[in-house]
Amino acid sequence: MERPLIAALLLVGLIIGSGVGSSYARARRGWNDYQAAKKTVPGARRAAWMLIKVVTTKVGVIALLLVGAVAYAAVGGSDEPAPAPAPSSSADE
Repeated sequence: MERPLIAALLLVGLIIGSGVGSSYARARRGWNDYQAAKKTVPGARRAAWMLIKVVTTKVGVIALLLVGAVAYAAVGGSDEPAPAPAPSSSADE
């Protein structure tokens, strides 16, 4: 009578133990993944800010060029008209 009870308790213990063990292994892998990702964040953050700086600099330069072109067009360039080309003299004359 005692042998089936021990076998049943052993089976229940194995089932519970395997569930707890797999949960522990999953939690441990998650913790290791978290630590690895945490170490890469400062480098990724630095790279992201550098890319944002490059893009904003390019957009700023383009915007300044466009504003300059619009201002130049609004002023009308120069007030002096272009000189007319001089007639060329030919050898027949």
